[in-house]
Amino acid sequence: MSTETFDAALLDEAAPAVPMSPRTRTALGVLGASAVAGLAADALLRAIPWGLNLALYAAVFCALAVGLDRWAGASRARAAWMAPVLAFGALAAWRDSPVLKGIDLLALAVILALAAHHAQGGSVRLAGIGRYAVATLLAWTDAAFGALALLVGTRWSELPRRGLSRHVPAVLRGLLLAVPALLLFGTLLVSADAGFERLVDGIFRLDAELTVAHVAMTLVFAWMAAGAFRALHLVDGDRLARLPGRPAALSVGPTEVCIVLGTLNLLFLAFVAVQVRWLFGGAAVVAASPSLGYAEYARRGFFELVTVAGLVLPMLLVLHWMLRADSGGSERLFRVLAGVQVALLYVIMASAMRRMWLYQQAYGLTEMRVYTTAFMAWLAAVFAWFALTVLRGLRDRFAFGALTAGLLAAAALHVADPDALILRVNTARADLSTHFDASYAAGLSGDAVPGLLAALPRLPAGARCTAARHLAA
Repeated sequence: MSTETFDAALLDEAAPAVPMSPRTRTALGVLGASAVAGLAADALLRAIPWGLNLALYAAVFCALAVGLDRWAGASRARAAWMAPVLAFGALAAWRDSPVLKGIDLLALAVILALAAHHAQGGSVRLAGIGRYAVATLLAWTDAAFGALALLVGTRWSELPRRGLSRHVPAVLRGLLLAVPALLLFGTLLVSADAGFERLVDGIFRLDAELTVAHVAMTLVFAWMAAGAFRALHLVDGDRLARLPGRPAALSVGPTEVCIVLGTLNLLFLAFVAVQVRWLFGGAAVVAASPSLGYAEYARRGFFELVTVAGLVLPMLLVLHWMLRADSGGSERLFRVLAGVQVALLYVIMASAMRRMWLYQQAYGLTEMRVYTTAFMAWLAAVFAWFALTVLRGLRDRFAFGALTAGLLAAAALHVADPDALILRVNTARADLSTHFDASYAAGLSGDAVPGLLAALPRLPAGARCTAARHLAA
């Protein structure tokens, strides 16, 4: 080393260090936690379908989030949000049903989105459906692009710049750019020439495709975790505080409310009045009508009535959002007409549930019938909450209650174990020879296997062989 270089190094070591801001310190913690999250994902989530591994990864993610709170010296308010994350991660490990696992993943995405919104100063308990939707969209955008904002927005100049450490940021940036390119071109060149492939295998003794898969999965999950942790710990201020209000052109008054809800109420009332005999006649009405079978009676009614119930709620919420705030008469009129509509809708939903019960008695259960019935039960609870909040001038409390009811309904489905319930109901029928679909039963998830094994001795020979063949496969 020359004298000039040595003197420059000494001067660099003696230079006063720029104090690192808390934000930069938190950003470094986020980067480290994201790297751990990426490695954990590669170690845990490669096995499909997800179950216990997802529960373990949720625990790792929650531990990293709480650890970042302590690293940044922040409040522990985020820790409370990790409890439902752990709960739904555990629920994913409890049941094998793909539908339930999909519900668990959706619940985890929404919970983390609202946790980020709350961490940024936004209200969750007092917020509308629109705010929930935008907050969820923003959180998913953060997971996709937040890591880039983290890398660009971090003040790397605050890192210690003594000796060789001043080159660390440049080295990391270079590796971040070089590693993907090396993997891409290296894989192509290895595939292009057998001699080069033997050379690479002799030096590294690695499976190129497996290595690329490991690195890709680690990078993808680390990237998404960085965006999520950034949203939880580094984004300040409620980004939804300045959402635009309702345009004046979309406002409505008492005349529009009376026309919309009044005509719909007349339609619902006419349907209920004319169809009372069919709605609640049950098996006796079906048996007395030679042209009407159980299948037509239930199929033609149940799913259409479910659709009606599912569409009424957003229609009422949108109409209430459009009400002019300076028109007290339209608010009172809306409450009366919407209350009548909800009451009529309960009659229609009761009819739908009655039809499904008759259908189940005749043909058994399927996943579609179980989950649609559960959706109807959730709607019944949500409409009751709608009457207690929106119709009493407490609209800002509606979304939180509806979401809570949805999460409780999802947990109740795990307790009920739909696939096992389907198998139990269908095998309890008196005539298994003509009404038991062995192929469908064997195609259910692992949750139904114990019940199917117990029922095998009671099945006819053909159904028993079919079920056994599917189970063996």
